[in-house]
Amino acid sequence: MAIKVLEIHHHGVRVEADDKTLGEVEKFYTDVLGLERDKGRPEIPGIPGMWINIGDVGQIHLIGGDFPSRFSQGPGKDPTAPHVALAVENIVETKAELDRIGATYWSLKGATGPDAEQLFLNDPCGNMVELHQFDKCRCRLKSRVKA
Repeated sequence: MAIKVLEIHHHGVRVEADDKTLGEVEKFYTDVLGLERDKGRPEIPGIPGMWINIGDVGQIHLIGGDFPSRFSQGPGKDPTAPHVALAVENIVETKAELDRIGATYWSLKGATGPDAEQLFLNDPCGNMVELHQFDKCRCRLKSRVKA
């Protein structure tokens, strides 16, 4: 049984974290590309940056700070490294399927919310992929808009 990926949610990109560079990066994405910064990004201690909204579904997460980050779980296991994040239908079933097929992955719990678990794995070329529960992040427009 294959994992049920529903949509792409964000692309994580590393950026320099000094105030001048972050300002230039924000101007590029907002003024040049015409995108909007997600003002609701939570403050993540030690991880400066910003989230840039792309339409109704999707963001670019611009991630700065020391590397490896405080969330790193060892070499090649740092969620602040460049990655693509995909939303899955059910994170519990996804984890069970990864275990069943013997996939190598690692987990991060609570970094983006108290009930959020993120699973990270690498494709055969070493590119990092994040899997997280559908509708548990700010990547979707309806999650960013207050009801």
